[in-house]
Amino acid sequence: MVHRKTRTPISRSRKRASSLHLQLAGAIGEGILNGTYAPGTLLPNEAEWGAMFGASRTAVREAIKTLNGKGLLVSRPKIGSRVEPRERWNFLDRDVLAWHCAAMDRKQLLLSIQEMRRIFEPGAAALAAERRTEAQVARIAAALQGMSAARNAEEMVAPDVEFHLALLEAANNELLIPFGIIIEQALRQMFDYTSRHNPRPLGVIPLHAAVFEAVRKQRPDAARKAVVTLLRDTDSVIKAVVPARRPRSP
Repeated sequence: MVHRKTRTPISRSRKRASSLHLQLAGAIGEGILNGTYAPGTLLPNEAEWGAMFGASRTAVREAIKTLNGKGLLVSRPKIGSRVEPRERWNFLDRDVLAWHCAAMDRKQLLLSIQEMRRIFEPGAAALAAERRTEAQVARIAAALQGMSAARNAEEMVAPDVEFHLALLEAANNELLIPFGIIIEQALRQMFDYTSRHNPRPLGVIPLHAAVFEAVRKQRPDAARKAVVTLLRDTDSVIKAVVPARRPRSP
């Protein structure tokens, strides 16, 4: 007789507890990134968090431990958990970056992403042209093909992000790999917005193709220049579709 494995109440309980502690970490983390809990703030204790969220002390403890690992909090016995200074926050962490992006003003976010891209993407493309492998060229080509096959702006976002991830990988510099988290998280938000508001969304495909051809033909200077041209095009879209913030009344 064959006995089927069934999910026990304990396993379901553990799954709920795991999910709850991640939800708690997300709620507290978002509060830190959006300024609700400023650096230096002493946060509520475990019992108070538990009452606020209807969670066990174990779930709260795990959530706080998660946030400690992301550099957002420091916990001390008999003192509690305090929000760390911003310079200690790990912005390369996927969750921290997502909370940061959600808290920022739309125009400020897009401009910050563009500043970051101008710093390292042209150089990464030049390295990719020098060091790429045939397999990496194929990955970039597949992403470009995915962009070309997209039926609408929404479908173009994923292959566009993949294109830039593949380009970064082709640079073959291990210290650049962590920036893939920024590329994936930040650019997904940027492309989702700009592609839907760009009056000529298909116009970015030839610009990406120019980057690809320069990398494929191993022309570092051409790759660098092609990325700069692509970034300038994105700048123009941001300037056209994202209104500047109005100054607050005194």
